[in-house]
Amino acid sequence: MRLMTHFYLSLWHLVLSYFVPTSNYGDLRCQPSTSSLPRSSGEGDILIGAVLPFYVDMLLQKITFTEKPPEEFCTTFLVETYKEFQAIKFAIEEVNSRVDLLPNIALGFQVYNTCAVMKNEMLGTLLMLTGQTQAMPNYCCKESPLPVAVIGHSLSTTSILMAHILGLYRYPQPSSGLATAFQLIKVRTLSWPFQNTNRLPSQEFLIGVTCLLWISHYSTSSVLSDRTQFPSFFRTVPSDNFQSNGLAKLLIHFGWTWVGLIAAGNDYGLQGMQVIKQEIIKAGYCVAFTELILFNRVDKNIAHLTKVIRESTAKVVVIFSSDISFALLLNNLLSYNVTGRTFVASETWSTSNILLAEKYKAILAGSIGFAFHSSAIPGFKEYLSINSVRKADTLENKLHQVFWQKMFECKFLEQNAINGSLNNFPKICTGKEELNSINNVYTDMSNLRSSYNAYTSVHVIAKSLHDLYTCHEGRGPFYNKSCANIKHFKAWQLGHYLQNVRVNLSNGRHVSFDRNGDLPAVYDIVNWQLGAGGVMKQIKVGSYDSTAPDGNIFMVNTSAIMWNSGMDQVPVSVCRYSCPPGFRKTISQDKPPCCFQCVPCAQGEVTNQTDLDECFKCPMDMWPNLKKEICLPKVLEFLSYKEPLGATLSAMSVTSSAIPISILGLFLQFKNTPIVKASNYSLSCLLLLSISLCFLCSLNFIGYPNTERCLARQVTFGMVFTICISCILAKTIMVVFAFMATKPDSSLRRWTDIRVSYMIVFLCSLIQFILCLYWIIVIPPFPEKNTQIKPDMIIYECNEGSPIAFWCMLGYLGLLSTISFIVAFFARRLPDSFNEAKFITFSMLAFLSVWVSYIPASLSSSGQYVMAMEVFAIFSSSWALVICMFIPKCVIILFKPTINSREKLMVKDRDSMTKTCTENFH
Repeated sequence: MRLMTHFYLSLWHLVLSYFVPTSNYGDLRCQPSTSSLPRSSGEGDILIGAVLPFYVDMLLQKITFTEKPPEEFCTTFLVETYKEFQAIKFAIEEVNSRVDLLPNIALGFQVYNTCAVMKNEMLGTLLMLTGQTQAMPNYCCKESPLPVAVIGHSLSTTSILMAHILGLYRYPQPSSGLATAFQLIKVRTLSWPFQNTNRLPSQEFLIGVTCLLWISHYSTSSVLSDRTQFPSFFRTVPSDNFQSNGLAKLLIHFGWTWVGLIAAGNDYGLQGMQVIKQEIIKAGYCVAFTELILFNRVDKNIAHLTKVIRESTAKVVVIFSSDISFALLLNNLLSYNVTGRTFVASETWSTSNILLAEKYKAILAGSIGFAFHSSAIPGFKEYLSINSVRKADTLENKLHQVFWQKMFECKFLEQNAINGSLNNFPKICTGKEELNSINNVYTDMSNLRSSYNAYTSVHVIAKSLHDLYTCHEGRGPFYNKSCANIKHFKAWQLGHYLQNVRVNLSNGRHVSFDRNGDLPAVYDIVNWQLGAGGVMKQIKVGSYDSTAPDGNIFMVNTSAIMWNSGMDQVPVSVCRYSCPPGFRKTISQDKPPCCFQCVPCAQGEVTNQTDLDECFKCPMDMWPNLKKEICLPKVLEFLSYKEPLGATLSAMSVTSSAIPISILGLFLQFKNTPIVKASNYSLSCLLLLSISLCFLCSLNFIGYPNTERCLARQVTFGMVFTICISCILAKTIMVVFAFMATKPDSSLRRWTDIRVSYMIVFLCSLIQFILCLYWIIVIPPFPEKNTQIKPDMIIYECNEGSPIAFWCMLGYLGLLSTISFIVAFFARRLPDSFNEAKFITFSMLAFLSVWVSYIPASLSSSGQYVMAMEVFAIFSSSWALVICMFIPKCVIILFKPTINSREKLMVKDRDSMTKTCTENFH
């Protein structure tokens, strides 16, 4: 679009330079006018021009090559534009009534009626430059005052073209929207209700001005802010950059992560859509589709847009287009019954009265968007009423007659041909109708958005002229501190004052331009709501003010918004609903970021918010709940006395320890009996005491594993069991020595002394003691919190410190047991009536079986069950010693006293004792 504009400009400039000499507009070389365009101007020393679209083509006629293109596109009269026209007149009369602004200088005006056609926009501008009824490029053919500025209502695309042309001559151009000239409205400067006798026009006061300012109150394209391309363009509306950023903030505010974008296929739509898209993507949101309204093939394009909206999952669609173009799309959407969408409006249609039609309310209710800031104009309502009545009385103006017919839906008999679209009105206009009885957009003072901007444009021009007029020679801004002459000044001179103007309007607003010729952005956020009786209204629900002193630029009253079908709940427009806590988002390469997948957090990770990209790990002492939403303290596991298992094992330990003590008491009572003496009374007492300690040492494995308990646990276990096994080994060896010492003259008789058995117990225990002492000094056991075995809990256990030391201690104990088993096994057939080696063999076999089974069982267990397995192994091995070595003797002592005699024990029959023991068991 921009390349085409530059091409047309280059071609236009080439034509100008070829056919006409380069000159100022002061060089008059005119030919007779052949144009039939009527023209006139209001009386005044200085004129202000305006090009306004009083009509618009609602049918958007399509030009083909099968018939002659239509000359005009004027089908529908716009009351809003007529209201803007009245605002311009009101502002001029307001300026003329003041004695402190342009004293002794009266402002007049020229207004060209347009139909939003680019060729007429250019024609109207050139007519004002030429001063004749025929456009003469590069010539000025008028001796009376020319307009010093033109207030435009042009589309941004048209304003860009005009800004390029006027910029060739450095003509300041304040513009704004849809304007093309085809007819000059004949009007006079009115003085009501202002009277100032000092402002009579002077025939001697002729302005020789070589400039034309174009001040837009409607063009919003951000391209026009580029001072390198448009050095003399000004506007009283904010740039679309502000609006686009604001609309993006609006989408983000309501959480609409999945939206569609539809824009007009011109500079206005393309630039606006680009900024919105950038801001949305920057915020991490996504665009479902991006489409353009193409004016050169509307029929096919509208059908395509309807299909895109219908098939898309996006429930929110941003429309960056004019109301006329959007109306075509709405008609097609209605034909397919496409509802349930929320439309976000740009300022071009957010306050459109065309779209307030009854048929659109089902689809547009709940729409929200940006609109130009509306502000009150003091006295304007009274001016409209009185001025309209007076014009109705005279009926001297065809434009006003059309306005009157439109307002009252009537027609003048003598003016049937004024406008074909009004001929169907059944009533006859008398010109005496009461305007105060009408309640519509013209009489509504709550919506003065475009009218207020036009009103502001007049005051900006007037204040700039006043600053130029009141300049004091020697203190001016130009060369040698000179000033410009109000009767003859250059474009760049007036442009300087316009750039630096400061205006205080009657409503209290302060107006000034930035270095790009833009005003600070102030927008109203409006919501389309269905009021009483089903009437659609545009209600202000927020604001976007870049000049907000507190920095709170964007404000929305969510509670005041009414969405589709009267809902208070904000519509949802997402490609994928939020990932709940406990899940994280993952994005596929072939899908937009908003179309993510929800993946459960990994083990040990949580998310406590929705739509998080990453899960975070719980601290070491915490673990996620089942939903992985929060981290909870891990369960601290150890073999506790308070738990059933720990309490049971503790009771068994204490109870079991009483059994060896009871047997010890029995042995003490019957220590002089043969069976007790034959069992090596001293070693038996020591063995029973050590077995009782073995039962009690299991208590070290139950309870909270603090440092002291961890140090005493394995060392105590190793030492008491070593003493126990050492006693058994000593008893076995003593049995062997006793048998061998029965031979005559045996040298082993001295080894049967009780001190030898004590020495064996001492030496075996000393070795174990040295191992344990080295263990607890060099690498002692310590308590630790184990989170590796069970991630969801903390196993509080004792770390053995040195696994080598632990297995050396346990291996040494196994060595003693193995030696005892081997010695006892070979001594089991010694020819004694009561051979204790047999019982030692069984006890050692049971002892070794228990601890060999313990090793794989402990490796397959975890947590408190490892400790429980070791306690169970202690119980089992200790009970094996008690049962195999002492229960038979206790039975004889208590229940078979006849056997407990020297005669019975000295019987040489090797099997007699075994037979007796067997009988006792049965």
